[in-house]
Amino acid sequence: MNPLIERMELQTRRHFLNRSGVGLGSIALASLLNRDSSPAAAAAPTVENPLATRPPHFAGKAKRVIYLHLTGSPPHLDLYDYKPELVRLDGQDCPESFLKGKRFAFTTGTPKLLGTRREFKQCGEGGVWLSDAIPHLHDVADEMCVIRSMTTDQFNHAPAELLLLTGSPQSGRPSMGSWVTYGLGSENDNLPGFVVLISSGVQPNGGKNSFGSGFMPSVYQGVQCRSQGDPVLFASDPPGMDRALRRQTLDAIRDLNAIQVEQLGHPETLTRIAQYELAFRMQTSVPEVMDITRESADTIDRYGAKPGQASFANNCLLARRLVEQGVRFVQLFDWGWDFHGTGPGEDIRDGLTKKCATMDRPIAALIRDLKNRGLLDETLIICGGEFGRTPFREGRTAKGDILGRDHYPDCYSMWMAGGGIKGGHTHGESDELGFSIARDKVHIHDLQATILHTLGLDHTRLTVRFQGRDYRLTDVHGNVVRDLLT
Repeated sequence: MNPLIERMELQTRRHFLNRSGVGLGSIALASLLNRDSSPAAAAAPTVENPLATRPPHFAGKAKRVIYLHLTGSPPHLDLYDYKPELVRLDGQDCPESFLKGKRFAFTTGTPKLLGTRREFKQCGEGGVWLSDAIPHLHDVADEMCVIRSMTTDQFNHAPAELLLLTGSPQSGRPSMGSWVTYGLGSENDNLPGFVVLISSGVQPNGGKNSFGSGFMPSVYQGVQCRSQGDPVLFASDPPGMDRALRRQTLDAIRDLNAIQVEQLGHPETLTRIAQYELAFRMQTSVPEVMDITRESADTIDRYGAKPGQASFANNCLLARRLVEQGVRFVQLFDWGWDFHGTGPGEDIRDGLTKKCATMDRPIAALIRDLKNRGLLDETLIICGGEFGRTPFREGRTAKGDILGRDHYPDCYSMWMAGGGIKGGHTHGESDELGFSIARDKVHIHDLQATILHTLGLDHTRLTVRFQGRDYRLTDVHGNVVRDLLT
């Protein structure tokens, strides 16, 4: 539909009165609340801020989210879900009944069962089972809620990641961080509401669709920041242009865009204004918050961070700094968790030990740091991959010395902490070999509904109309898993 016609159809008598003499009160209030008292700002047309803070549907326990996405999906049977019976039957043929009618990414025929080579123990007062690959997480087990009954519909990386993070296996839908900032806005005018940090040098499997805004205005998409070099690309002043001239240029562009908003009311025009202004403010605010050298040497050491380098540890510390400054949603993507066993780095023995060493210490430090600062109760931490790994050896490497697992969507584990989630709790259970869910199934859409609930958002009411239909993160599915909540 023509945006101008659509805008005219939405006009009511209330809109008319708002724009006439009755609206003078609103103009006066806006001037009192205006934090920029410069003459240029006073003369500028008043434009709605699409990232303004908005109230939740109800009082939620969490105010912000740190999502730790381990791209490629870690082998949950070697980290969180201990299966003594699978260990006992290690090396035997997988029963045909477990394979009938199922497809796997790289395995055909009759694979061999693969028991874990890790040592497990129950940790904390809640007795959460954790392996020796993640020793630092043992110390924060009472803050963790491990879900051992996750299930998804997809067994390949990109569609599974998109389903998890956007609610659809196909690209084009808004990501979870976009839905959260759309529903709640931002708490900091000088930083993006949704920040993305990527480690291991590889983009997510779903590409930028995994943190994009889909059919929402692009102001809600994730802003990728870097822990090495310029924090945000293309935010610096162009060569030959100082800050004063940049301000004059943006003022002129803003005024022209504001006129277009009045005429057409197109949401992308509002986005353009908001993003130009945010980029200008970010030039000073982002370098400051991204500078981890401002932290104490003890804090940097606890995370295992190294200033000036790009690493998952650095990004965990940056995540804490960002939520501390009011960023609503911080998403960390870390590549390297695809443990097929096609090389030494993908072996569930030494390879997993080395990979876990890059995340175990910084995540434990993040949890303790947030708790010590009084932020954990209002910050929801989510950690996991897009699916699980098979209880049997991956077909391509079945006869080699390296032990790896294939993709597995039917049953796997994730965990959460803080933000209204039960600590020291294990939810759900898989069968004795880890092939199917024995009780308390949690589908991807159930997880999404629960995450939104912790933030005070009803997943059935958080919708955007697009092409004649009301869309939501959970599509037409999902139930809040109340057993996960405090």
